[in-house]
Amino acid sequence: MKARIAVLPGDGIGPEVTAAAVSVLRHVAAHGDHDFEFSEHAIGGCAIDAHGDPLPAETLIVCKQADAVLLGAVGGPQWSDPKAKLRPEQGLLRLRAELGVFANLRPVRVHARLAELSPLKTERLSGVDLMFVRELTGGAYFGAKTRTADTATDETRYTTAEIERVLRRAFQLARTRGRRVTSVDKANVLETSRLWRETAQRVAHEFPDVALEHQLVDSMAMLLLTRPAAYDVIVTENLFGDILTDEAAALAGSLGLLPSASLGEGTRGLYEPIHGSAPDIAGRGVANPLGAILSAALLLRHSLGLAGEAAAVEQAVDRVIDAGVFTRDLGGSAGTREATAAVLAALSERATAQEAA
Repeated sequence: MKARIAVLPGDGIGPEVTAAAVSVLRHVAAHGDHDFEFSEHAIGGCAIDAHGDPLPAETLIVCKQADAVLLGAVGGPQWSDPKAKLRPEQGLLRLRAELGVFANLRPVRVHARLAELSPLKTERLSGVDLMFVRELTGGAYFGAKTRTADTATDETRYTTAEIERVLRRAFQLARTRGRRVTSVDKANVLETSRLWRETAQRVAHEFPDVALEHQLVDSMAMLLLTRPAAYDVIVTENLFGDILTDEAAALAGSLGLLPSASLGEGTRGLYEPIHGSAPDIAGRGVANPLGAILSAALLLRHSLGLAGEAAAVEQAVDRVIDAGVFTRDLGGSAGTREATAAVLAALSERATAQEAA
């Protein structure tokens, strides 16, 4: 397998965690007779400083030519002025739109060793294995915006085609899991949500083997905390998904553990941990690399078709957690390098065992 992977370290702890993910991908390539070509490019605040653009033209060109894009994080206090014409997040939003990635996948699984870190009672976390599918290129984030001295508007706009494609992705994923889809909207108030619900009901007829239920977003926010194990695939629009997935991250015990994949119609995807740039710990070597490493596993699975290698990386991360190699956010003392080295060691042990067998 030959693949070109664009690496966008970004800001804050982004360079540290992407370096960890790249080291894991290099290990996979070396032990699987694959040829992965990596190229590193600027995005976000560092790109504003260096190029005057949060998404430089060169970065975009390389990403469009790549088989997959691995991203660290963007943003930081030095670029946080809400009146600024250029903000790091603009680069990420533009990149998503330019790549045509419309479905953001965020798996949330609770590891037994880490259940005590969640604010929920451990008995409520047994069996939690969720897949969020968040629509990524529509809604209020991309709608028309106005601002006067004392008013502001953000248009929330969706087309049937935009809703259909993300719903189909959710139903397809459900077929590989528990065959249950929960569609989240606010159909009792919002017209866009009424269109969303009607479209979901129609698309569901294409997947008679998958059960569909509807939940209002405010009810879903409560149910995620009271009975999270009752859900399988949860699909929703951009703004609702942004909020609900951060809430669900609390179930796993730390934002540092959770990966994401942003996918379009083809195989190319954008992969990033869901945490932010964490400028308060940047450069100190204490960031949790597991979310980025698990994002690399999603890259292997969804963009490169290497499901076996993806599973091996995920199992290696599980073994590291089982062994109690915890970074500070998990209550431990391991640094970024130590956690990464533990994952690489677990991968090597697995490879050695397979060769011996």
